[in-house]
Amino acid sequence: MTTTATAPVPTTLPGSPPGAGARHGPSTLRHAATLAWRGLVKTIHSPEALIDVTLQPVIFLLLFVYVFGGAIAGDTSAYLQFALPGVLVQTVIFASAGTGTGLADDLHTGIFDRFRSLPISRAAPLLGAIGADLARYATSGVIMLVFGALLGFRTSAGPAGIVAALLLVMAFAFALCWVFTALAMVVKDPRSVQGLGALISLPLTFGSNVFVPASTMPGWLQGWVDVNPVSKTADAVRGLLLGGPVAGPAGTALLWAAGITLVFAPIAVTLYRRRT
Repeated sequence: MTTTATAPVPTTLPGSPPGAGARHGPSTLRHAATLAWRGLVKTIHSPEALIDVTLQPVIFLLLFVYVFGGAIAGDTSAYLQFALPGVLVQTVIFASAGTGTGLADDLHTGIFDRFRSLPISRAAPLLGAIGADLARYATSGVIMLVFGALLGFRTSAGPAGIVAALLLVMAFAFALCWVFTALAMVVKDPRSVQGLGALISLPLTFGSNVFVPASTMPGWLQGWVDVNPVSKTADAVRGLLLGGPVAGPAGTALLWAAGITLVFAPIAVTLYRRRT
């Protein structure tokens, strides 16, 4: 009596890249980059998707400088110098909430079910979506600085200081994206994600020194402003663009960004695996 050897069952699809069955390693970054490019192409074909990171911050800057600037600082030009770095930070915080809304919408339409059928890393769709949004945020930052210069904003920083300020803002935005990504995995309705995102974004931005100095606030509120990571990020960006302390605020802001990422990135990936 003879036995027939059974061929081993392949762990990857035919033609899939090496290591795809393991779903981790360097291929994750390659898969994420491909999906990030998909997101950018989608944005290019839908220019209205850039409104929240292009037109919205410009409107915020105009309103706060020319409606409130005279009352707050006594002079709109002086307030522009104070407000623009803060509005730069505020813009990416509000836009980060849009990352969660976009992911919730993609989950609702079923595109992530198609991603799940592909031999790619399970984290790649999330990293790709965040990567595409970071490119949008960088575009927004450049537009803000150019528009601010047209209004009269003057920076003492050279090219290195400007790039460092943008990178710091992007690092903080990257961390917040994981918060709203985790939220999108829990809340199924995109409109609910948008509403809850606003509940998180508004206290972070308006309860900070983004628009007014902390010294003008009540003592109990100053305690929150002093530990608010948005305040530290805004202080660091002001220091880089206008001169002033940088190392302390920037170090604290980066520690906050690292801590938020270390906590919420694993949570978001775990929730995504359960959801899909």
